[in-house]
Amino acid sequence: MTTADSNLAGTPGSPRFASPWLTLREPADAAARAPELLGPLRAYLDRVRRPGEVPAFRDLGCGTGSMGRWLAARLGGPQRWIMCDRDPALLARVGARMPRRSADGGRVEVTTEQRDITRLSSGDLAGTALVCGSALLDLLTEDEVHRLASACAEAACPVLLALSVVGEVVLEPADPLDAEFTAAFNAHQRRNDGGRRLLGPDAVDVAAAAFERHGARVHTRVSPWRLGADQAGLAEQWLLGWVAAACAQRPALARCSERYVSRRLVQCRSGALRVTVGHRDLLALPCSLGSVTL
Repeated sequence: MTTADSNLAGTPGSPRFASPWLTLREPADAAARAPELLGPLRAYLDRVRRPGEVPAFRDLGCGTGSMGRWLAARLGGPQRWIMCDRDPALLARVGARMPRRSADGGRVEVTTEQRDITRLSSGDLAGTALVCGSALLDLLTEDEVHRLASACAEAACPVLLALSVVGEVVLEPADPLDAEFTAAFNAHQRRNDGGRRLLGPDAVDVAAAAFERHGARVHTRVSPWRLGADQAGLAEQWLLGWVAAACAQRPALARCSERYVSRRLVQCRSGALRVTVGHRDLLALPCSLGSVTL
């Protein structure tokens, strides 16, 4: 994955993502995340919360904290957020931007934790009421996803993982080269990165099966980016990263990429380009208290 699609800075060998890019994409992320998953999540959290308890929510690969900002304001009660990332520069920006009150006015506390999130154990998650992350799954390997699912299951911890790419990109108006760049980009997302075979567009299916294997009830919902004239700046930066990753995977595409990008940038800057980038959100709820339905 490239900076075109992820804010993860928590895995060994993964790129560090610049704060300006994370800030640029935050409104699109907020608009895309699937609100349908919040109902069953709230119901589950309400059922397991003890009187007077301040639940701990752990945000993996938090970047500048966009997932925590989005979710803290949509869940009620007092909350204690543990923001996890490997990049200290990003962690330094998290606390000042998190909301101080939850949806019903409960106090929101924030701490940060610099760590490798791929090595979390059930012991690390002890006392955690929720694990969440955004643009995270597709940068993990199959083994890392299974390790995460196992740790969360042993800790009886629900999981909300948003904005995992699924390999679907639609640009309007269409161009004959769209399919080639899409295929090359998807192959780049499944690349071997420092000995780690990334899941890329396969991540949600692999994760859903892993959590179900550990007894969780899994819900998924689509959460596409829909970028138009009002988000031309984001669309432009996404396009440049998307094409660069495709060319890195298939160098032969470089011969036609310059003219392709030039055409697309003219459309983008005139407000004529519309981009849909497919994502899916995943919610995994432990079944120990029975099912919680959508």
